[in-house]
Amino acid sequence: MLIVGVVVLLLLGGGGYLFMQSRTAKAGGAAAAAQTAPKTPEIYLPLDPAFVVNFQDQDSTRYLQVGVTVMTHDPNAVQAMKDSDPVIRNALVMLFSSQTYAGLSDTAGKQKLQAQALDAVRKIVADKTGKSDVDALYFTSFVMQ
Repeated sequence: MLIVGVVVLLLLGGGGYLFMQSRTAKAGGAAAAAQTAPKTPEIYLPLDPAFVVNFQDQDSTRYLQVGVTVMTHDPNAVQAMKDSDPVIRNALVMLFSSQTYAGLSDTAGKQKLQAQALDAVRKIVADKTGKSDVDALYFTSFVMQ
């Protein structure tokens, strides 16, 4: 009886060991596959020339010059942005010219404007392609006068 108990215990231990090894191998293989899966590179598209708009600030006219570059991982989104360049430029000119000097004077205001500009570009690309594959929008220059 004691020998049967030891044999059963050894079989259970061996089975448990093999089960844990197979789970570890699968998890390691999945992690290795995820690490080796090719990630598409970032594609940057500068929207040239830089945007220059004027806006009112109490009694004086102010000027804003903004350089914009968008980033995506999808070549189709790049082509959609190139095809929709006039629409994107119009949306961003309207957005930039509706700003106030006080609203853009601090970092939070610039970040809010950046988020609004990204949303505007994403909406236009989504209308064109059916998905908004624009990952980021960067201000490459920002001058207020």
